[in-house]
Amino acid sequence: MAKYNLSVNGKKYTVDADPDTPLLWVIRDYVGLKGTKFGCGMALCGACTVHLDGQPIRSCSTPVSTVKATNKITTIEGISNNTDHAVQKAWIEAQVPQCGYCQSGQIMSAVALLKTNPNPSDSDIDEAMSGNICRCGTYPRIRKAIHRAAELMKDSGNTTGR
Repeated sequence: MAKYNLSVNGKKYTVDADPDTPLLWVIRDYVGLKGTKFGCGMALCGACTVHLDGQPIRSCSTPVSTVKATNKITTIEGISNNTDHAVQKAWIEAQVPQCGYCQSGQIMSAVALLKTNPNPSDSDIDEAMSGNICRCGTYPRIRKAIHRAAELMKDSGNTTGR
């Protein structure tokens, strides 16, 4: 066991964990944020996607020992208060979720995409989202929602989506 200082959604946490504990389990079990989901445990499905310094990563395969105290971790809970982020608004408007299990990972990947590409093409979206699996097959609605979120962000003049 070792102590790790983490910054999650702008709050500081000190956790005592084994160095090889996946960040996913630290977020869920030590920090207590349950929005990030376990899917496959092998970084293949994207359900566990969080941001590390603004970049989407798979938290199920990221050992806590690789995260520095200066890194900023953002989970689905840190994207916005309630549903005021443009991506979340677009997700609701397009009625994206069916079962909803993959949606936090999908949203985290979409937010990262729009941060770097505020006007993505269909192929940009397909490429950025290719690591996120939706068992319900809502990919057309996901693409529609990402385009809508881009419009909402453009209309508001806000590139962060908030």
